[in-house]
Parts: sequence; C-alpha cells; structure tokens
Amino acid sequence: MDDEITPDEVYDLLESDADVRIVDIRAPASFERGRIPNSENVPFDELPTRIEEFEDDERVVTVCPHGKSSIQAARLIGSYEGAADARVESMAGGLEAWAESYELEAGDDEFAEPDESDAPF
Repeated sequence: MDDEITPDEVYDLLESDADVRIVDIRAPASFERGRIPNSENVPFDELPTRIEEFEDDERVVTVCPHGKSSIQAARLIGSYEGAADARVESMAGGLEAWAESYELEAGDDEFAEPDESDAPF
C-alpha cells in the first residue's frame, strides 16, 4: 500500500478521468444501496481469489464504510506481484467521509437484501 488518499483527492481523480480503479470492498447489497460513482464491487472476502484482476493496473483506490478495512485491502492488492507497479491507496474515512461532501450513487438492484454489518451504508 502506498498511502491513504482523501475523498477530495478521489473526487478530483474521477473528475479528471484519471486511469484509476475505485474498488469498494463491501458486501454486494451494501454496494447496491450506495456507492461512489464509477466504483466497482470486489467484496473483501473475494479479494484473495480475484487478486489477478488487478494485474497491470496503474492506480487502485480501495473503499469501505469507515476507511479501516480498506487499508487491509490496499495492502493485499499492493502485495500482489502483478500489481507491483501500481499505486495502491486506501480512501481515508471511507464512505462516511465521502458522504459528508459528495453524493453516493444508488444501484439498480431493487431486490438487494440489506446487510446490517455494513450499516449505515
């Protein structure tokens, strides 16, 4: 893991169309209820089996509800040999911090089951 990145810096990356992957590590139902625009869902428990998906990425930002688990996710991705050249960061404060300044995008899955472990998002 390279460092933490602020929600403002993530927003600026998205606005500038930078080549960055925003990886939300929450459960799919929580992701569907609200997420950072243009982010993708790779649940934390799936990361070890999906790590190859990050090969050759230039920049990855991991996101979770409060910015704690995403640090572990960033470390895992950063330790993968195929992502050795990538800049891997965790978003400080998580979605809670993002929601203080920016909108969350809701998903299209109206049948998503709530996942209380990821409250309030």
